[in-house]
Amino acid sequence: MPRIASAAVSSILPVVHIFSKVLMLFSLAFLLPLGISIALDDGAQLAYDEAIVITFLSGVALWLLSRHGKRELQTRDGFLLVVMIWAALPVYSAIPLMTYLPDLAFNEAYFEAVSGLTATGATVLSGVDHLPPSINIWRTQMHWIGGMGVIVLVVAVLPMLGVGGRQLFKAETPTPMKDSKLTPRMAETAKGLWQVYAFFTVLCMLALWAGGMDWIDAVVHGFSVMGLGGLSSHDANMAYFDSPLLEFIVMVFALIAAISFSTHFMAFRTRNLLAYRRDAELPWSLGVLAVSALGLAFYLYYKGFYLDYFEALRYAAFNTVSVATTLGFSTTDYNVWPYFAPLWMLFLSSFVASAGSTGGGIKMLRAVLLYKQLYRELIKLVHPAAEIHTKIGQQAVPNKIIYAVLAFLFVYVASIVVLSFVLSASGLDIFTAFTAVVAMVNNTGPGLGQVGPASTYAVLNDFQTWVCSFAMLLGRLEFFTLLVVLTPAFWRK
Repeated sequence: MPRIASAAVSSILPVVHIFSKVLMLFSLAFLLPLGISIALDDGAQLAYDEAIVITFLSGVALWLLSRHGKRELQTRDGFLLVVMIWAALPVYSAIPLMTYLPDLAFNEAYFEAVSGLTATGATVLSGVDHLPPSINIWRTQMHWIGGMGVIVLVVAVLPMLGVGGRQLFKAETPTPMKDSKLTPRMAETAKGLWQVYAFFTVLCMLALWAGGMDWIDAVVHGFSVMGLGGLSSHDANMAYFDSPLLEFIVMVFALIAAISFSTHFMAFRTRNLLAYRRDAELPWSLGVLAVSALGLAFYLYYKGFYLDYFEALRYAAFNTVSVATTLGFSTTDYNVWPYFAPLWMLFLSSFVASAGSTGGGIKMLRAVLLYKQLYRELIKLVHPAAEIHTKIGQQAVPNKIIYAVLAFLFVYVASIVVLSFVLSASGLDIFTAFTAVVAMVNNTGPGLGQVGPASTYAVLNDFQTWVCSFAMLLGRLEFFTLLVVLTPAFWRK
């Protein structure tokens, strides 16, 4: 038995060794809010001092314990490291929140940090208008870090530390980018993606500032929009500004963030917009959003909720784009709309964002594949002998990919059903439980019922908060990455 335990520890040590370096690097993320806190003298400096010291020293301690366990990572190690990073970093990300808000329980602080890093945007906090600017910036900076994926940043840095990153990249990155080398070297790919991501983030912040936000709000909401998060520096969210111009800017950049960053990367690299025309997901996403926004505006106008169609279109378009792309901002309490409208918006959040974007859900690529496979099966019922291939663009999709997508859909639906029943059994009404789980798994943020856009998740008890934290991680890691680590087969030699 001791020999088995020793073997298990030795097999984990290389992963712990890499994680220790990630932790030391992550301590640098607190420098931006610390600098802003010092510059504005907002009283939160101690929170970041403690976070930097605790995070860095934890990394050093783990490095010392695992320094003799270095080796090149295997695929299984990559999965374990991804899960370790996403589960553990929120503990350290929560330190500034717990330090500045001593009444905040650990489970609530962890929930807030998971929501930040997974770019979900659900919150248990109220009165955020009165929080120090640096705290609000940290909350949304977590969106920005997590939006593209911590692992992609690590891939760009770890080669300099003598560690290859291909296994990590395959374990973390959404489907289309797993097998597509955008540049010959993985580090170059990661750096290129981050450069494009940073460019659009700065552009978004400048546009929001030019549109009327002060620079603090522009930074907060710029981080949130490009990470497709949803946390804000105001309890009223985007309704605080009541500005059609700002709403339009947010919609434009939410759509940009919902497009695959591999497409953006190729467009920048080739200096040609042809990459967008070749993106098989983009026409579907834009078409679904356009039809939904126009249709919901008419529905709300027809129901008499708005007396003017263009007013209905303003609110329907913004909130549809926001929820569908999993941004999660709101300009009104759509919880009071006729239930068809917000339920449809929540349904869209399951698939509108592209694979390789910062959005959540099953991604449009999988949805298109499922639709085409369904059409293929219907045609084969009529013409059994016909040779029909499921294609994306001009490329035939192998059956093994289709089977994988079907398995993914099963796990997605099963997770929502099981977690909804768990929340319901814990005392939450089934409507709130179901919409909360959908919002968590899709990394959307606000649900409906007791957790609608005008409410917070503070209504949940401790157990329900932990369930929702797990659901956010499950959705962010696209189910299989997390679930595979929980299987006995993963731990067998």
